[in-house]
Amino acid sequence: MADDLDRLFERLVRVLAEDAPGRLAIPFPACEVYERLVPYRSNRSILRVATHEDYEMAVLRLLAGERGYAALEPADVRNALRREAAEPNPDPGLFRQFPDAILSLNRLAAERFLRGDGGYAPSSPPPRAEPTEAGEQAGPRAEKKATPRAAPPPAPRFESPFELAEQSDTPRQCPYCGETLPAGRKVNFCPQCGQPPSGELRCPACGVEVDVGWRYCVSCGRATGFE
Repeated sequence: MADDLDRLFERLVRVLAEDAPGRLAIPFPACEVYERLVPYRSNRSILRVATHEDYEMAVLRLLAGERGYAALEPADVRNALRREAAEPNPDPGLFRQFPDAILSLNRLAAERFLRGDGGYAPSSPPPRAEPTEAGEQAGPRAEKKATPRAAPPPAPRFESPFELAEQSDTPRQCPYCGETLPAGRKVNFCPQCGQPPSGELRCPACGVEVDVGWRYCVSCGRATGFE
């Protein structure tokens, strides 16, 4: 049966897919999960969580990488959340200390939920054998020729938001340096300046958001390389 984590991930995937076709393929700050995309108050009934603590525990498990639904960077933050989630009495709100960690969704898991496969529906029972007609005798003479049935129409092809983002022929420009981004593939970072195409400048060392013109990161003190 699906639990809080499954429902949270499915809701997150559907919200992102409805936002824009390629949104699922772009990493984003972890704080967007609980602040904007799937906040507790407006999604409590959909997620079927009993308390705010249950909601935070589901977010903690998602950001910790449970079931491989998502990957959080940097790795030390992900490992810290994973250890906390495994504690007998965890602090479910620990993830709020790392709002700028970057989250990437598992493509296969996201597509499974979008297709409605879910993985939790019981298998269909075998078809019942049709009863024989009254007075029909077993044997070669009693056999009836099966009437050929028309083949069902093929199911419509599932268009993955990830493929739509990767196969788009529309040239995109990096919002920071203005260079054209590679077409026909997933682009997490600009090959010219190293920044994400979302338009948010990130420290190359710790991933914290920085402003244009900052030569050093206010979080880790490393040089940003921006002029």
